Amino acid sequence: MKVLLVNGSSNKHGCTFTALTEITKTLNAQGIETEIFQLGNAELRDCGGCGFCRKPENKNKCAFEDGLVNEFIEKAGMADGFIFRSPVYYAHPSGRLLSFMDRVFYAGGSNFAYKPAAAIVSARRAGTTASLDVINKYFTINNMPVVPSNYWNMVHGGQNKPEDVKKDEEGMQVMRNLGLNMAWILKCLEVGKISGIDHPTAEERVYTNFVR
Repeated sequence: MKVLLVNGSSNKHGCTFTALTEITKTLNAQGIETEIFQLGNAELRDCGGCGFCRKPENKNKCAFEDGLVNEFIEKAGMADGFIFRSPVYYAHPSGRLLSFMDRVFYAGGSNFAYKPAAAIVSARRAGTTASLDVINKYFTINNMPVVPSNYWNMVHGGQNKPEDVKKDEEGMQVMRNLGLNMAWILKCLEVGKISGIDHPTAEERVYTNFVR
């Protein structure tokens, strides 16, 4: 079993990365393989709404070849769970992460469906719960179980000061408990598959395209 963890910060080894590594330690101790996927600070386009990925021959593929989105969609097909992590910018997730998630979920949503996921945010002070709400909506529109912890999935630290995150003892505990819960859910799902219990088949999507 494998969990993909996305670092939605332009700072590859900052506060966001520090929290992710705490989760990977817990997951690895539970026998779960992990990979941190770095978005970095390279140019990243948002979704252009071109319709390329809607064509059957382009399933699970975005039209823009930027070395991130299509690579991640392919990795997602082989992964069992996901954690998306973002710093808080103006009480919302990073624009980089949102552009990335718009594209991977729109183009490759079938590679994520019915797989557990969690959102995590880091902030100097506030804007955390609003940011969590934004990221969680990607999961709940795509039939993905949302993994909780013993508090909201957040850590606090000084701006660009990873060492401060480690001082947030409650936040680090939340990360460890999140890792334990992710491992537990993955193992339960695996036992279910072995027992012949597979995920349900969703009805064909119905769109109500009018405004009342």
